[in-house]
Amino acid sequence: MFQTLRNAWKIAEIRKKLLFTLFILLLYRIGNAVPVPYINTKILLDYFNNLQNTVLGLYNVMSGNAFSSATIFALSIQPYINASIIINLLCIAIPALERLQKEGGEEGQKKIATITRYSTVAIGLIQGFAYYIMIKNQGALIQSGIWQAIVIVLTFTAGSALIMWLGEQVTEFGIGNGISIILFASIISRFPSGAITSITNLSTGAMSLPAFIGIIVGIVAIVGLIVFVSNAERRIPIQYSKRVVGRKMYGGQSTHLPMKVNMSGVMPIIFAQSFASLPATIAAFFRQPAEGTFWHGFLKAIDPSSVLYIIVYFMLIIAFGYFYSTIQFNPIEIANNLKKNGGFIPGFRAGKPTSDFIRKVLNKVTLFGSLYLGVIAVLPIIFSSASRMTGIALGGTSIIIVVGVALETVKNLEAQMLMRHYKGFLE
Repeated sequence: MFQTLRNAWKIAEIRKKLLFTLFILLLYRIGNAVPVPYINTKILLDYFNNLQNTVLGLYNVMSGNAFSSATIFALSIQPYINASIIINLLCIAIPALERLQKEGGEEGQKKIATITRYSTVAIGLIQGFAYYIMIKNQGALIQSGIWQAIVIVLTFTAGSALIMWLGEQVTEFGIGNGISIILFASIISRFPSGAITSITNLSTGAMSLPAFIGIIVGIVAIVGLIVFVSNAERRIPIQYSKRVVGRKMYGGQSTHLPMKVNMSGVMPIIFAQSFASLPATIAAFFRQPAEGTFWHGFLKAIDPSSVLYIIVYFMLIIAFGYFYSTIQFNPIEIANNLKKNGGFIPGFRAGKPTSDFIRKVLNKVTLFGSLYLGVIAVLPIIFSSASRMTGIALGGTSIIIVVGVALETVKNLEAQMLMRHYKGFLE
Protein backbone atom coordinates (compact mmCIF):
# COMPACT_ATOMS: atom_id res chain seq x y z
CA MET A 1 0.00 0.00 0.00
CA PHE A 2 2.79 2.44 0.92
CA GLN A 3 4.62 1.57 -2.30
CA THR A 4 1.46 2.36 -4.26
CA LEU A 5 1.14 5.74 -2.52
CA ARG A 6 4.80 6.50 -3.19
CA ASN A 7 4.45 5.70 -6.88
CA ALA A 8 1.17 7.62 -7.17
CA TRP A 9 2.76 10.73 -5.63
CA LYS A 10 5.25 10.86 -8.51
CA ILE A 11 2.46 11.37 -11.07
CA ALA A 12 1.48 15.06 -11.21
CA GLU A 13 -2.22 14.57 -11.95
CA ILE A 14 -2.71 11.95 -9.25
CA ARG A 15 -0.71 14.07 -6.81
CA LYS A 16 -3.17 16.94 -7.38
CA LYS A 17 -6.07 14.59 -6.66
CA LEU A 18 -4.41 13.39 -3.46
CA LEU A 19 -3.79 16.96 -2.30
CA PHE A 20 -7.39 17.90 -3.11
CA THR A 21 -8.66 14.91 -1.10
CA LEU A 22 -6.47 15.89 1.86
CA PHE A 23 -7.74 19.48 1.63
CA ILE A 24 -11.38 18.32 1.76
CA LEU A 25 -10.58 16.10 4.75
CA LEU A 26 -8.95 19.09 6.48
CA LEU A 27 -12.14 21.14 5.95
CA TYR A 28 -14.16 18.23 7.33
CA ARG A 29 -12.02 17.96 10.45
CA ILE A 30 -12.27 21.74 11.01
CA GLY A 31 -16.06 21.49 10.79
CA ASN A 32 -15.97 18.65 13.32
CA ALA A 33 -14.43 21.05 15.84
CA VAL A 34 -16.92 23.93 15.40
CA PRO A 35 -19.67 23.63 18.07
CA VAL A 36 -23.33 24.45 17.51
CA PRO A 37 -24.48 27.43 19.62
CA TYR A 38 -26.76 27.23 22.68
CA ILE A 39 -25.50 23.75 23.73
CA ASN A 40 -23.56 22.79 26.87
CA THR A 41 -21.14 20.23 25.43
CA LYS A 42 -19.77 19.18 28.84
CA ILE A 43 -23.15 17.81 29.98
CA LEU A 44 -23.56 16.10 26.60
CA LEU A 45 -20.12 14.44 26.80
CA ASP A 46 -20.88 13.09 30.27
CA TYR A 47 -24.16 11.69 28.96
CA PHE A 48 -22.53 9.97 25.96
CA ASN A 49 -19.92 8.27 28.14
CA ASN A 50 -22.66 5.82 29.20
CA LEU A 51 -23.88 5.17 25.64
CA GLN A 52 -20.78 3.71 24.00
CA ASN A 53 -22.39 0.37 23.08
CA THR A 54 -25.73 1.73 21.83
CA VAL A 55 -26.78 3.01 18.41
CA LEU A 56 -25.85 6.51 19.55
CA GLY A 57 -22.38 5.21 20.37
CA LEU A 58 -22.13 3.79 16.85
CA TYR A 59 -23.15 7.16 15.39
CA ASN A 60 -20.52 8.84 17.55
CA VAL A 61 -17.82 6.49 16.22
CA MET A 62 -18.80 7.18 12.60
CA SER A 63 -18.80 10.94 13.18
CA GLY A 64 -15.37 11.02 14.80
CA ASN A 65 -16.77 12.13 18.21
CA ALA A 66 -18.63 15.03 16.56
CA PHE A 67 -21.98 13.54 17.57
CA SER A 68 -21.16 13.67 21.29
CA SER A 69 -19.67 17.16 20.96
CA ALA A 70 -22.68 18.61 19.08
CA THR A 71 -20.60 20.21 16.34
CA ILE A 72 -21.95 21.38 12.98
CA PHE A 73 -21.02 17.99 11.49
CA ALA A 74 -22.60 16.03 14.35
CA LEU A 75 -24.95 14.06 12.06
CA SER A 76 -21.96 13.19 9.84
CA ILE A 77 -22.83 11.04 6.81
CA GLN A 78 -25.64 9.12 8.52
CA PRO A 79 -28.48 11.01 6.71
CA TYR A 80 -26.82 10.33 3.34
CA ILE A 81 -26.24 6.64 4.13
CA ASN A 82 -29.84 6.23 5.29
CA ALA A 83 -31.15 8.04 2.22
CA SER A 84 -29.04 5.89 -0.12
CA ILE A 85 -30.27 2.69 1.50
CA ILE A 86 -33.90 3.80 1.35
CA ILE A 87 -33.66 4.83 -2.32
CA ASN A 88 -31.94 1.53 -3.24
CA LEU A 89 -34.71 -0.43 -1.54
CA LEU A 90 -37.38 1.69 -3.25
CA CYS A 91 -35.72 1.02 -6.61
CA ILE A 92 -36.45 -2.67 -6.00
CA ALA A 93 -39.99 -2.13 -4.73
CA ILE A 94 -41.14 0.56 -7.21
CA PRO A 95 -40.98 -0.48 -10.91
CA ALA A 96 -40.70 3.12 -12.16
CA LEU A 97 -37.58 3.76 -10.07
CA GLU A 98 -36.15 0.37 -11.09
CA ARG A 99 -36.55 1.24 -14.79
CA LEU A 100 -35.01 4.66 -14.17
CA GLN A 101 -32.01 3.05 -12.45
CA LYS A 102 -31.40 0.24 -14.95
CA GLU A 103 -32.60 1.69 -18.27
CA GLY A 104 -32.31 5.44 -17.74
CA GLY A 105 -28.58 5.54 -18.46
CA GLU A 106 -26.54 8.52 -17.26
CA GLU A 107 -29.61 10.76 -17.11
CA GLY A 108 -31.42 8.22 -14.95
CA GLN A 109 -28.47 7.99 -12.56
CA LYS A 110 -28.47 11.78 -12.23
CA LYS A 111 -32.17 11.75 -11.33
CA ILE A 112 -31.58 9.02 -8.74
CA ALA A 113 -28.70 11.07 -7.29
CA THR A 114 -30.95 14.16 -7.11
CA ILE A 115 -33.66 12.19 -5.30
CA THR A 116 -31.02 10.90 -2.87
CA ARG A 117 -29.83 14.47 -2.16
CA TYR A 118 -33.32 15.73 -1.36
CA SER A 119 -33.93 12.64 0.79
CA THR A 120 -30.68 13.34 2.66
CA VAL A 121 -31.86 16.85 3.56
CA ALA A 122 -35.26 15.54 4.70
CA ILE A 123 -33.70 12.82 6.85
CA GLY A 124 -31.21 15.37 8.19
CA LEU A 125 -34.10 17.55 9.35
CA ILE A 126 -35.75 14.61 11.11
CA GLN A 127 -32.54 13.43 12.78
CA GLY A 128 -31.56 17.00 13.68
CA PHE A 129 -34.91 17.55 15.39
CA ALA A 130 -34.64 14.23 17.25
CA TYR A 131 -31.12 15.15 18.38
CA TYR A 132 -32.38 18.54 19.59
CA ILE A 133 -35.14 16.83 21.64
CA MET A 134 -32.56 14.51 23.22
CA ILE A 135 -30.30 17.46 24.09
CA LYS A 136 -33.23 19.32 25.59
CA ASN A 137 -34.35 16.33 27.69
CA GLN A 138 -30.84 15.94 29.10
CA GLY A 139 -30.71 19.59 30.17
CA ALA A 140 -27.77 20.38 27.90
CA LEU A 141 -29.26 23.57 26.43
CA ILE A 142 -27.78 26.89 27.55
CA GLN A 143 -30.81 28.72 26.16
CA SER A 144 -34.11 27.22 25.05
CA GLY A 145 -36.76 28.65 22.77
CA ILE A 146 -38.19 28.46 19.27
CA TRP A 147 -35.36 30.52 17.75
CA GLN A 148 -32.70 28.37 19.43
CA ALA A 149 -34.44 25.19 18.25
CA ILE A 150 -34.56 26.45 14.65
CA VAL A 151 -30.87 27.43 14.70
CA ILE A 152 -29.76 24.08 16.16
CA VAL A 153 -31.85 21.89 13.84
CA LEU A 154 -30.98 23.85 10.68
CA THR A 155 -27.28 23.86 11.61
CA PHE A 156 -27.26 20.08 11.99
CA THR A 157 -29.13 19.67 8.67
CA ALA A 158 -26.86 22.11 6.81
CA GLY A 159 -23.83 20.28 8.19
CA SER A 160 -25.05 16.92 6.86
CA ALA A 161 -25.81 18.49 3.45
CA LEU A 162 -22.33 20.08 3.37
CA ILE A 163 -20.69 16.73 4.16
CA MET A 164 -22.65 15.17 1.28
CA TRP A 165 -21.36 17.91 -1.05
CA LEU A 166 -17.77 17.46 0.18
CA GLY A 167 -18.02 13.73 -0.47
CA GLU A 168 -19.27 14.33 -4.01
CA GLN A 169 -16.34 16.69 -4.66
CA VAL A 170 -13.86 14.03 -3.53
CA THR A 171 -15.53 11.43 -5.76
CA GLU A 172 -15.36 13.74 -8.78
CA PHE A 173 -12.03 15.51 -8.31
CA GLY A 174 -10.18 13.40 -5.74
CA ILE A 175 -9.30 9.77 -5.07
CA GLY A 176 -11.83 7.04 -4.24
CA ASN A 177 -15.40 7.28 -3.03
CA GLY A 178 -15.83 10.57 -1.17
CA ILE A 179 -18.38 9.37 1.39
CA SER A 180 -16.24 6.34 2.24
CA ILE A 181 -13.13 8.52 2.58
CA ILE A 182 -14.93 10.86 5.00
CA LEU A 183 -16.18 7.90 7.03
CA PHE A 184 -12.62 6.52 7.03
CA ALA A 185 -11.24 9.85 8.34
CA SER A 186 -13.90 10.00 11.07
CA ILE A 187 -13.00 6.58 12.46
CA ILE A 188 -9.24 7.06 12.10
CA SER A 189 -9.43 10.32 14.06
CA ARG A 190 -10.40 8.31 17.18
CA PHE A 191 -7.42 5.95 17.03
CA PRO A 192 -4.71 8.30 18.44
CA SER A 193 -6.78 9.16 21.54
CA GLY A 194 -7.64 5.48 22.01
CA ALA A 195 -3.97 4.51 21.77
CA ILE A 196 -2.96 7.23 24.26
CA THR A 197 -5.69 6.08 26.67
CA SER A 198 -4.50 2.45 26.43
CA ILE A 199 -0.87 3.42 27.04
CA THR A 200 -1.90 5.61 29.99
CA ASN A 201 -3.96 2.77 31.50
CA LEU A 202 -1.02 0.44 31.05
CA SER A 203 1.39 2.82 32.78
CA THR A 204 -0.98 3.48 35.69
CA GLY A 205 -1.83 -0.19 36.16
CA ALA A 206 -5.47 0.17 35.12
CA MET A 207 -4.74 -2.27 32.30
CA SER A 208 -2.55 -5.34 32.66
CA LEU A 209 0.27 -6.10 30.22
CA PRO A 210 -1.34 -9.38 29.00
CA ALA A 211 -4.57 -7.51 28.23
CA PHE A 212 -2.64 -4.84 26.29
CA ILE A 213 -0.75 -7.48 24.31
CA GLY A 214 -4.02 -9.32 23.71
CA ILE A 215 -5.59 -6.18 22.22
CA ILE A 216 -2.62 -5.65 19.86
CA VAL A 217 -2.57 -9.30 18.75
CA GLY A 218 -6.36 -9.27 18.33
CA ILE A 219 -6.27 -6.14 16.15
CA VAL A 220 -3.51 -7.59 13.94
CA ALA A 221 -5.39 -10.88 13.59
CA ILE A 222 -8.68 -9.13 12.77
CA VAL A 223 -6.99 -6.92 10.15
CA GLY A 224 -5.39 -9.97 8.53
CA LEU A 225 -8.72 -11.81 8.47
CA ILE A 226 -10.54 -8.79 7.02
CA VAL A 227 -7.95 -8.37 4.24
CA PHE A 228 -8.12 -12.09 3.41
CA VAL A 229 -11.93 -12.26 3.29
CA SER A 230 -12.28 -8.91 1.47
CA ASN A 231 -10.20 -10.26 -1.42
CA ALA A 232 -11.75 -13.75 -1.33
CA GLU A 233 -14.28 -14.74 -3.97
CA ARG A 234 -16.00 -17.83 -5.30
CA ARG A 235 -15.51 -18.17 -9.05
CA ILE A 236 -18.12 -20.08 -11.04
CA PRO A 237 -16.75 -21.24 -14.44
CA ILE A 238 -18.61 -19.88 -17.47
CA GLN A 239 -18.31 -21.27 -21.01
CA TYR A 240 -19.54 -19.39 -24.07
CA SER A 241 -20.66 -21.41 -27.07
CA LYS A 242 -19.30 -20.69 -30.53
CA ARG A 243 -21.48 -18.88 -33.03
CA VAL A 244 -20.90 -17.86 -36.63
CA VAL A 245 -21.79 -14.33 -37.74
CA GLY A 246 -21.13 -13.82 -41.43
CA ARG A 247 -17.70 -15.22 -42.11
CA LYS A 248 -16.43 -14.81 -38.57
CA MET A 249 -16.76 -17.10 -35.56
CA TYR A 250 -17.41 -15.58 -32.13
CA GLY A 251 -17.43 -17.07 -28.64
CA GLY A 252 -15.89 -20.27 -27.45
CA GLN A 253 -13.90 -18.63 -24.67
CA SER A 254 -13.97 -19.57 -20.99
CA THR A 255 -14.36 -17.11 -18.13
CA HIS A 256 -15.79 -17.08 -14.63
CA LEU A 257 -18.52 -15.43 -12.59
CA PRO A 258 -16.97 -13.90 -9.44
CA MET A 259 -18.95 -13.91 -6.20
CA LYS A 260 -17.33 -12.03 -3.34
CA VAL A 261 -17.45 -13.80 0.00
CA ASN A 262 -18.43 -10.58 1.78
CA MET A 263 -20.46 -8.80 -0.90
CA SER A 264 -22.61 -6.86 1.59
CA GLY A 265 -19.69 -5.15 3.33
CA VAL A 266 -20.32 -3.77 6.80
CA MET A 267 -24.01 -2.93 6.29
CA PRO A 268 -25.36 -6.10 8.03
CA ILE A 269 -23.39 -5.13 11.16
CA ILE A 270 -24.72 -1.57 11.11
CA PHE A 271 -28.33 -2.69 10.71
CA ALA A 272 -27.99 -5.49 13.27
CA GLN A 273 -26.40 -3.05 15.72
CA SER A 274 -29.28 -0.62 15.21
CA PHE A 275 -31.97 -3.26 15.80
CA ALA A 276 -30.26 -5.06 18.69
CA SER A 277 -29.49 -1.80 20.52
CA LEU A 278 -32.88 -0.22 19.87
CA PRO A 279 -34.39 -1.01 23.32
CA ALA A 280 -31.29 0.27 25.15
CA THR A 281 -31.21 3.35 22.92
CA ILE A 282 -34.86 4.17 23.58
CA ALA A 283 -34.32 3.63 27.31
CA ALA A 284 -31.41 6.08 27.22
CA PHE A 285 -33.86 8.91 26.46
CA PHE A 286 -35.75 8.32 29.72
CA ARG A 287 -34.95 8.04 33.41
CA GLN A 288 -33.46 4.77 34.58
CA PRO A 289 -36.06 2.52 36.34
CA ALA A 290 -35.57 1.61 39.98
CA GLU A 291 -33.81 -1.64 40.89
CA GLY A 292 -36.06 -4.63 41.39
CA THR A 293 -38.67 -3.48 38.87
CA PHE A 294 -39.56 -5.39 35.71
CA TRP A 295 -38.12 -2.75 33.39
CA HIS A 296 -34.82 -2.69 35.29
CA GLY A 297 -34.51 -6.46 34.89
CA PHE A 298 -35.48 -6.25 31.21
CA LEU A 299 -32.88 -3.59 30.47
CA LYS A 300 -30.25 -5.59 32.31
CA ALA A 301 -31.11 -8.69 30.25
CA ILE A 302 -30.69 -6.81 26.95
CA ASP A 303 -27.60 -4.91 28.02
CA PRO A 304 -24.98 -4.81 25.21
CA SER A 305 -22.66 -6.96 27.34
CA SER A 306 -25.26 -9.65 28.15
CA VAL A 307 -25.36 -13.12 26.61
CA LEU A 308 -28.86 -12.56 25.20
CA TYR A 309 -27.75 -9.41 23.40
CA ILE A 310 -24.71 -11.17 21.89
CA ILE A 311 -26.84 -14.07 20.60
CA VAL A 312 -29.52 -11.78 19.13
CA TYR A 313 -26.84 -9.51 17.62
CA PHE A 314 -25.07 -12.49 16.00
CA MET A 315 -28.30 -13.91 14.52
CA LEU A 316 -29.37 -10.50 13.19
CA ILE A 317 -26.03 -10.11 11.38
CA ILE A 318 -26.58 -13.43 9.62
CA ALA A 319 -30.17 -12.49 8.71
CA PHE A 320 -29.18 -9.09 7.29
CA GLY A 321 -26.25 -10.71 5.46
CA TYR A 322 -28.71 -12.90 3.55
CA PHE A 323 -31.04 -9.94 3.03
CA TYR A 324 -28.34 -7.79 1.44
CA SER A 325 -26.95 -10.60 -0.74
CA THR A 326 -30.47 -11.21 -2.08
CA ILE A 327 -30.82 -7.54 -3.00
CA GLN A 328 -27.41 -7.23 -4.66
CA PHE A 329 -27.23 -10.60 -6.45
CA ASN A 330 -30.20 -11.88 -8.49
CA PRO A 331 -29.55 -15.47 -9.72
CA ILE A 332 -32.53 -15.43 -12.14
CA GLU A 333 -31.35 -12.23 -13.82
CA ILE A 334 -27.78 -13.53 -14.11
CA ALA A 335 -29.00 -16.85 -15.59
CA ASN A 336 -31.12 -14.99 -18.16
CA ASN A 337 -28.19 -12.76 -19.15
CA LEU A 338 -25.96 -15.80 -19.63
CA LYS A 339 -28.60 -17.47 -21.78
CA LYS A 340 -29.00 -14.36 -23.98
CA ASN A 341 -25.24 -14.13 -24.56
CA GLY A 342 -24.77 -17.82 -25.26
CA GLY A 343 -23.06 -18.56 -21.94
CA PHE A 344 -23.60 -21.54 -19.67
CA ILE A 345 -22.16 -23.19 -16.59
CA PRO A 346 -20.60 -26.57 -17.50
CA GLY A 347 -22.86 -29.39 -16.30
CA PHE A 348 -26.01 -27.27 -15.98
CA ARG A 349 -28.65 -26.45 -18.55
CA ALA A 350 -29.48 -22.81 -19.26
CA GLY A 351 -32.42 -21.28 -17.46
CA LYS A 352 -33.80 -22.56 -14.16
CA PRO A 353 -31.08 -25.21 -13.46
CA THR A 354 -28.44 -22.49 -13.84
CA SER A 355 -30.26 -20.05 -11.56
CA ASP A 356 -30.83 -22.79 -8.96
CA PHE A 357 -27.12 -23.64 -8.96
CA ILE A 358 -26.12 -19.97 -8.62
CA ARG A 359 -28.59 -19.53 -5.77
CA LYS A 360 -27.18 -22.62 -4.01
CA VAL A 361 -23.63 -21.30 -4.29
CA LEU A 362 -24.80 -17.83 -3.21
CA ASN A 363 -26.39 -19.25 -0.04
CA LYS A 364 -23.18 -21.07 0.90
CA VAL A 365 -20.98 -18.03 0.23
CA THR A 366 -23.37 -15.72 2.11
CA LEU A 367 -23.41 -18.05 5.12
CA PHE A 368 -19.62 -17.96 5.36
CA GLY A 369 -19.52 -14.19 4.87
CA SER A 370 -22.24 -13.61 7.48
CA LEU A 371 -20.51 -15.87 10.01
CA TYR A 372 -17.29 -13.95 9.38
CA LEU A 373 -19.03 -10.62 10.02
CA GLY A 374 -20.72 -12.02 13.13
CA VAL A 375 -17.42 -13.23 14.60
CA ILE A 376 -15.68 -9.93 13.85
CA ALA A 377 -18.51 -7.94 15.48
CA VAL A 378 -19.07 -10.19 18.53
CA LEU A 379 -15.46 -10.90 19.56
CA PRO A 380 -14.71 -7.30 20.72
CA ILE A 381 -17.93 -7.33 22.79
CA ILE A 382 -16.96 -10.61 24.46
CA PHE A 383 -13.44 -9.35 25.13
CA SER A 384 -14.80 -6.04 26.47
CA SER A 385 -17.12 -7.89 28.87
CA ALA A 386 -14.44 -10.35 30.01
CA SER A 387 -11.78 -7.69 30.59
CA ARG A 388 -14.29 -5.11 31.97
CA MET A 389 -12.90 -2.53 29.54
CA THR A 390 -15.24 -0.07 27.80
CA GLY A 391 -14.83 1.58 24.43
CA ILE A 392 -13.70 -1.42 22.37
CA ALA A 393 -17.04 -3.14 21.76
CA LEU A 394 -17.40 -1.29 18.45
CA GLY A 395 -13.79 -1.99 17.44
CA GLY A 396 -14.65 -4.79 15.01
CA THR A 397 -17.07 -2.61 13.05
CA SER A 398 -14.57 0.26 12.90
CA ILE A 399 -11.73 -1.97 11.69
CA ILE A 400 -13.88 -3.53 8.95
CA ILE A 401 -14.79 -0.07 7.64
CA VAL A 402 -11.24 1.27 7.83
CA VAL A 403 -9.60 -1.73 6.17
CA GLY A 404 -12.32 -2.00 3.51
CA VAL A 405 -12.05 1.68 2.53
CA ALA A 406 -8.23 1.49 2.52
CA LEU A 407 -8.26 -1.53 0.19
CA GLU A 408 -10.77 0.09 -2.19
CA THR A 409 -8.79 3.36 -2.28
CA VAL A 410 -5.54 1.54 -3.05
CA LYS A 411 -7.27 -0.35 -5.88
CA ASN A 412 -8.56 2.96 -7.23
CA LEU A 413 -5.05 4.41 -7.14
CA GLU A 414 -3.60 1.37 -8.90
CA ALA A 415 -6.27 1.60 -11.61
CA GLN A 416 -5.48 5.27 -12.25
CA MET A 417 -1.75 4.57 -12.31
CA LEU A 418 -2.31 1.76 -14.79
CA MET A 419 -4.24 4.14 -17.06
CA ARG A 420 -1.37 6.65 -16.95
CA HIS A 421 1.24 4.01 -17.83
CA TYR A 422 -0.80 2.31 -20.54
CA LYS A 423 0.72 2.74 -24.01
CA GLY A 424 -1.93 2.44 -26.65
CA PHE A 425 -1.76 2.59 -30.45
CA LEU A 426 -1.86 6.42 -30.40
CA GLU A 427 1.66 6.44 -28.95
